[in-house]
Amino acid sequence: MSDFNKYSQLWQEVDRALESMRPYLKKDGGNIEIVEITADKVVRLKLLGACETCPQSFMTMRAGIQEAVKKAVPEIQSIVAINLTKPTTNFQS
Repeated sequence: MSDFNKYSQLWQEVDRALESMRPYLKKDGGNIEIVEITADKVVRLKLLGACETCPQSFMTMRAGIQEAVKKAVPEIQSIVAINLTKPTTNFQS
């Protein structure tokens, strides 16, 4: 199997896993798309819509998206959102 076909199939498998998360993201005005799957099986994603600026996007990535993709496509090594909103901690005295 050529690398193109191999990664094309891998892309489809990852996208299928993301489909399970999209209804939840779309409900809140967001979405997600695959930007790239590298040769070393790192999935680079882009958060769209409300997900781009959502302070909970970090948790959505950890608890939802990463879990769904790794469960469906175990050969994926890691999942990275290229525009992830970093969590902030507010300390009040």
